[in-house]
Amino acid sequence: MTNIKHQPIAHDHDAFLKKARKRQGFAEAYEDLADEYSLARQLLTARSRAGLTQEEVAKSMGTTKSAVSRLEAAGKHSPSVATLKKYAEAVGCEIEIRLLPVSRPTRGSSGRAKAR
Repeated sequence: MTNIKHQPIAHDHDAFLKKARKRQGFAEAYEDLADEYSLARQLLTARSRAGLTQEEVAKSMGTTKSAVSRLEAAGKHSPSVATLKKYAEAVGCEIEIRLLPVSRPTRGSSGRAKAR
């Protein structure tokens, strides 16, 4: 079997978004999945930085290439924290999960909501 070296393909995400946002309904759907897309970009960046293929990550995680592919794709699949930890370890990263408070309007002297 031939040993194939992993060579990532460059992707211009900004150009993709500029073109895609012209399609009806895309902007709203994209915003609804913003967190998922952000996670997918982080996963792909980490794997690329580690110089690993999906097959190599899958082997390290004890899973299949198709499972890694689903994990790296934004959409219907929501990975568990345990799965994200395994992926992070496989690509030489650690995972950080935080809950950030949402800013809420404060009440001004007039009794109406006032932005901070």
